[in-house]
Amino acid sequence: MRTVNNFINGEFQPGVDQRRFDKVSPVSGEVIASIAEAGKADVDQAVRAAKTALDGEWGLLSPEQRVELLYEVADEITHRFEDFVEAEMADTGQPSHVMRHVFIPRGAANFKVFADVIKNVPTESFMTTTPDGAGALNYALRVPKGVIGVISPWNAPFLLMTWKVGPALACGNTVVVKPSEETPLTAALLGEVMNKVGIPKGVYNVVNGFGPESAGAYLTEHPMVDAITFTGETRTGTAIMKAAAEGTRDVSFEMGGKNAGIVFADADFDAAVDGIFRSAFLNSGQVCLGTERVYVERPIFEKFVLALKQKAEAVNYGAPLEQGVNYGPLISKEHQEKVLSYYRKAVEEGATVVTGGGVPQMPEALLGGNWIQPTIWTGLSDDATVVREEIFGPCCHIRPFDSEQEVIGLANNTEYGLSTTVWTTNLSRAHRVAAKIDVGITWVNSWFLRDLRTPFGGTKQSGIGREGGVHSLEFYTETRNICIKL
Repeated sequence: MRTVNNFINGEFQPGVDQRRFDKVSPVSGEVIASIAEAGKADVDQAVRAAKTALDGEWGLLSPEQRVELLYEVADEITHRFEDFVEAEMADTGQPSHVMRHVFIPRGAANFKVFADVIKNVPTESFMTTTPDGAGALNYALRVPKGVIGVISPWNAPFLLMTWKVGPALACGNTVVVKPSEETPLTAALLGEVMNKVGIPKGVYNVVNGFGPESAGAYLTEHPMVDAITFTGETRTGTAIMKAAAEGTRDVSFEMGGKNAGIVFADADFDAAVDGIFRSAFLNSGQVCLGTERVYVERPIFEKFVLALKQKAEAVNYGAPLEQGVNYGPLISKEHQEKVLSYYRKAVEEGATVVTGGGVPQMPEALLGGNWIQPTIWTGLSDDATVVREEIFGPCCHIRPFDSEQEVIGLANNTEYGLSTTVWTTNLSRAHRVAAKIDVGITWVNSWFLRDLRTPFGGTKQSGIGREGGVHSLEFYTETRNICIKL
C-alpha cells in the first residue's frame, strides 16, 4: 500500500498532527493508499514557503528561465508517463486509454502551452501628449499575483490541476495545491518531478485533506493567499467565495453544468450519436462539460433514442487495464449513492427508462467497486429534478423539439451555462444557434475539442472568469502602468 505525504517546501511531510486517511480504489473498494491530512499548521507552513519562494529565488528568475524550467517539467512528466498513467488509473478507476490519450498528455501540455504564452504575450504602450509638448510614455508590466491557492477536482485530477498550476507558475506565481481527497496521487508525483528538474523549494506545494475544518478551508481562509482558483461544484464555490471576500482576494471558478446537446434532423446521424454518447458517458459521466440534457429534432427522435440505447448497452465494464474496457466506475460510494438517488427520482417523477437505471452485474473481484449503468430517460417535463439538477453521472434525458427557436429556449432554460454541443450540417444554422446559447463554449459537430489558447469558463452559476491562453494571464498576473515623462 502506498504512503502519500504532503509536499511542502520541496519535502514530503507527514504533517504536524500525523493524521491520515485512506484512499479507496473505485474499482474494487480496497484501500490502496494512506494519505497524510494537512492540519492548519501544515497549510500555514506551505503558504509561508510559497511566499518565501515568491520573494526569493523563484522571484528573481527571468521569464525565459521560468519557461525553460517549465519545459523541463513537461518533459519529465513525459519521461515518467507510465507512473502518471498508473497513478491516475488507481485514483479514478477509469480505462487506460483515457489516461494515455487525454488526461496525462494534456497535463504535460499545460506546462508547455502556458510557457509559450508568457514568452510571447505583448503588453500595451502609448505615447501621450503633455501641455509642454514633450510627451510621456505609458507602458504596462505584467507581474505575478502572488501565492495562488489551487483547489482541484477528482474527475480529471491531473489535467485540471495542471491547467491551473501551469499558467500560475509561467506567470511567476507560487502555488499551494489542495487536490481532491479522492485523487491525491498525481499531485504528489508532480512534486517529485518539480524536485527532479530543479524548481526552487516552495514554488509548488501540496496539502492533502478535505474541505470544511480541513486543508481546503485552511487554505482559502489564509490571509497570505493572494488568489484562489477552483474547479468543482457550485455549492463549494460559493463557500470559497465567501472566504475569499476576507482580504478581497481574486477568484477564478469553473463550477457546475447542466449542459445541453442539440441534434438537428440534418445532422450527420452516426457522428451525432457517437458525439452525444461520448459527451454523456465519457469518464462515466463525471465530466463538467458532459451532456445530461439532449434535444433531438422530432423527425429523427425515435431513431436517435434507439441508436444511443444500443451504444450505451454495449459498454465494456472492468478494471482499467483489462482488454477492451471502455467504461469505469464512479469515484466513490458516496457519489454512487448520489447518482442512484437521481435514478430513483427519475422513475418517481414518471420517466421512461430507455436503458440502465441501476448497478450492473460485476465479477466477484470487482463487487466492491462503484459501478453504475449508463442510463437514458425520455418522457419528463422541463421542471423534472433530473432535467434541472446536475447529476454528474452517466445519464441523460432526451426530448424532441420542433423548431430552432424552441430548442434555443430549452437549452437556455437552466441556471447553469458551461457548454453546449450542436449537431447540424447547416452552417448558417450552426452560427445562429451557437451565438444564442448562453454558455461559455459551444461545440458544433464535436465535443471536448479544445485549443488551449482559447477562453474557457462558464456563465451564470457555472463559474467566474476565463482561463486559457492569454485569458489566464488576466487572473494570474496584475497589470501595472508606468508613466515616464519625457
